[in-house]
Amino acid sequence: MRIDSHQHFWKYNETDYVWMNDQHTILKKDFLPEDLLPLLQVVQLDGCIAVQARQMLAETDFLLKLAQNNSCIKGVVGWIPFYEANAEGLVEQYADQDKMVGFRHVVHDEPDDQFILRPDFNNGIKCLSKYSLCYDLLIFEKHLPQTIEFVDQHPELSMVIDHIAKPRIRLNDFDHTWANNIKRLAERENVTCKLSGMVTEVIHNTWNPELLKPYFDVVLETFGPDRIMFGSDWPVCLLQSTYTKWVETVSSFITPLTHAEQEAIMGGTAERVYLKHS
Repeated sequence: MRIDSHQHFWKYNETDYVWMNDQHTILKKDFLPEDLLPLLQVVQLDGCIAVQARQMLAETDFLLKLAQNNSCIKGVVGWIPFYEANAEGLVEQYADQDKMVGFRHVVHDEPDDQFILRPDFNNGIKCLSKYSLCYDLLIFEKHLPQTIEFVDQHPELSMVIDHIAKPRIRLNDFDHTWANNIKRLAERENVTCKLSGMVTEVIHNTWNPELLKPYFDVVLETFGPDRIMFGSDWPVCLLQSTYTKWVETVSSFITPLTHAEQEAIMGGTAERVYLKHS
């Protein structure tokens, strides 16, 4: 399958989506499967992985219900409070749900930069591999050192780094610290990487493929095509790019690769990592 490994759905309200500010006006409306499906059809993608955008159990339930009613949603990455004592009970409950493929926590919004190393959080995370579920890593590049330590505590757990770990992308100033640390993270073979969220990490207001290409090159070199997956981060990507433009940009990056390598990035990796138990 050709899969968009990272996008979101919501019925907007001011209370739940606290991360949206005055710069996110374009996002302050409903985005649902019927809005995404025409975009998938234009670029000939077979489906998507729906990823949580709210840190509440209601979000996981909302996405699972959408997935049950929309065949284009191939899997759901939800949220539970891993730091609470009943975390494994919740994981067990959701593991039986059709299309449940993994979970995520918005680590980069935690005020404590060491949050990902908290014992209670790690105690909850460790049960995921028992249920063949994945964990998505949502961090900034500054969190990479502690993330490497976190990954090393869970060598049996399949993990996916969202948005290539959000480097600080500036004109004429490549993020070498990010590059060095992402290479270290890529040495952990249980980690795969999403080509997503790059356009919204550009510190200047404009971007072009040439600005992003060096970051793609590092990810390709360190992870290899079999551990990379395309993701749009729709509708958040609309802050900087249309859906089609981002697909075209990634397609231009992978054109020199073999057909099999392109297939892996555009769906094969996501299918293997997320849908292995479905």
